[in-house]
Amino acid sequence: MSQVKGLCVMDVDGTLILEEVIDLLGREAGCEEGISKITRLAMQGKMDFETSLRERVALLKGLPVAVFETVIKSIHLSQNAKEFISILQNNGILVGLVSGGFSPVVESLAKSLDVHYLLANQLEVKDGFLTGRLAGEIVTPRVKKEILEKWREKLDLPRERTIAIGDGANDLFMLKTAGLGIGFCAKEVVKKEIACHVDKRDFFEVLPLLDFLK
Repeated sequence: MSQVKGLCVMDVDGTLILEEVIDLLGREAGCEEGISKITRLAMQGKMDFETSLRERVALLKGLPVAVFETVIKSIHLSQNAKEFISILQNNGILVGLVSGGFSPVVESLAKSLDVHYLLANQLEVKDGFLTGRLAGEIVTPRVKKEILEKWREKLDLPRERTIAIGDGANDLFMLKTAGLGIGFCAKEVVKKEIACHVDKRDFFEVLPLLDFLK
């Protein structure tokens, strides 16, 4: 890749991919409806993200780790997401994935998309099964913001050379911190606070918004 000219940090669930992975895990655990309801409240900003995450993860207790192989096969990239990332990288814009979802899925996606910057939640595992608890630091809305700033500083980029793309309330801090925050098929709470948004689920719709690609 040519010299780094910018940084684009993308949310994963509901943005890069169509699905909310925790809802898919809920389906495998037989509690999809309960988890989906909590997910909706969190994404709409009606429930604290960390509290909602802990409640949902608790419902996954007892699932085998092998469930991620099934889930990864069930996810779909948003239209032209792969092509969009390639265009950015070919133009010197490094891409990072940051997710309130889970590392096995995000690591798999990052590998397939040739993305090297990523951060996601870790699930605690014991004897090959999920314990219903999280391990390590939780990727909260504030952590999303902080990792964008950390990566930006590491790359020695000015704020105006950063882009953040997300869809839910947990992305707001990150979107407001970037030089350009873009709501992608975003929830109403995001549209009310972020001026720039794309309502068609096609990443080619984002390209005209990126002035420093021109």
